[in-house]
Amino acid sequence: MIGFDPMYFVFMIPGLLFMLWAQNKVKGTYAKFSKVRNEQGITGAQAARQVLDSAGLFQVPVEAIPGELTDHYDPRKRVLRLSQGVYGVPSVAAMGIAAHEAGHAIQHAKAYAPLQVRTAIVPAVGIGSNFGFLVIFAGFIMQSFNLALLGIGLFALSTIFALVTLPVEFDATRRAKQALASGGLVNVQEGQGVAKVLDAAAWTYIAGFAASVLTLLYYVMAVMGMRGRDE
Repeated sequence: MIGFDPMYFVFMIPGLLFMLWAQNKVKGTYAKFSKVRNEQGITGAQAARQVLDSAGLFQVPVEAIPGELTDHYDPRKRVLRLSQGVYGVPSVAAMGIAAHEAGHAIQHAKAYAPLQVRTAIVPAVGIGSNFGFLVIFAGFIMQSFNLALLGIGLFALSTIFALVTLPVEFDATRRAKQALASGGLVNVQEGQGVAKVLDAAAWTYIAGFAASVLTLLYYVMAVMGMRGRDE
């Protein structure tokens, strides 16, 4: 691991390419359907409000925030925030993204288990992602297998977080599609557009998990190799 290691690229390049492909896919799909006006002229904010209200979440406000694709639900403040291209735009993409974020608010209200797990491990994940590599590196410098192993454990928290994120995001997408259809907010064609936008976004989470797994595997291989040299 210290110095040039060709195996680093063997593990990292596939994950990097996968992530670049996923990001390009979601941006392209979003750009396409952000130009398609929905039949009812409903903005992202209005769609989110209707989905939230249909679930009885009248107390959850919908706010506008700057940036592109910065949409998110804040479980700490119980606020749904939508980006400039979603909040006041009556596009198919805006409806889908807004409904997806509303889906997270519904998950929170219903105590959806994967979301609770993800929220609970956020502090530990922050520590692991910031210090995991440093601890692994220190283990190699000091030739301490146990210290390097601790670093792997810290970094693995990020991989666990990426894994738990998958059902959270998939479920929010399912809720969004169902809410828009059952609420009569989209017609069949628009529903297909919403599905393409949200399914494209899902690939970014899959790619993130895959990249994290590959990185973790590389670290494990490197540390196990260090142990082998010590025996």
